[in-house]
Amino acid sequence: MKACANLGTMFADLPMDERFGAARIAGFQGIEISFPYDHAVPGLLARLAQNDLKFVMLTCPPPNYTGAERGFAAMPGQEDRFRRDFKRTLRYAKALGVVHLHVMAGAVRGPEAREILIANLRWALTEAPGQSLTIEPMCHEDVPGYYLNDAMKAAEIVSEIGDPRLGLQFDVHHVHQMHGDVIAIWEAVAPQVTHIQLSQSPTRVAPDKPGDVDVKAFLKAVKSSSYRGWISGEYMADLSDTGHLFWVP
Repeated sequence: MKACANLGTMFADLPMDERFGAARIAGFQGIEISFPYDHAVPGLLARLAQNDLKFVMLTCPPPNYTGAERGFAAMPGQEDRFRRDFKRTLRYAKALGVVHLHVMAGAVRGPEAREILIANLRWALTEAPGQSLTIEPMCHEDVPGYYLNDAMKAAEIVSEIGDPRLGLQFDVHHVHQMHGDVIAIWEAVAPQVTHIQLSQSPTRVAPDKPGDVDVKAFLKAVKSSSYRGWISGEYMADLSDTGHLFWVP
């Protein structure tokens, strides 16, 4: 298991430039930033190199998402927009050596959405040879109307496309909110999972804080499985608190 820190949530009491060093000191081997596009690539590369960190995950679409759709890979009529923005994201990901590129489906309903999402993902896999892509089911409480609002449905899409470069992004908080039994869902979809995001739930606090998820039991289930990918801490934590690091190898 390799530990990764989401710098959008962790060490938020520090300027972004200083969060890389804090992650390294805390024992993390990698970082993720969902939307890093306001930061120049050379500066990010320098901070990664200085702290011996891997850039594990970023999200597509790239800039200018504020006030607009949080993804549109499943949206009818948005195919050209998806492909244009995917290419922009891919250039950024390649420059930073990003492990996983998370493709957001968007808030959409209707039978056409599934076909469009699958077609767009197949196109993206052809466009990005050698690049790992992920899709992530998200709960209604956090992302109202999001198309991928069921972990089983997302896993079925991954299996149908059948490309090892496409995997499921398993966010413990989202899965708990959608399904309740995190371990049961993990056992059902683990073969499709290529990235894990860890936190407590129903609020996205650190895994050592009170909540509804038995985090230690979940981590035990992951360790006993064949999963050997990254686990990312996606929760609020600052420098004054070290108890949340119990899961970091």
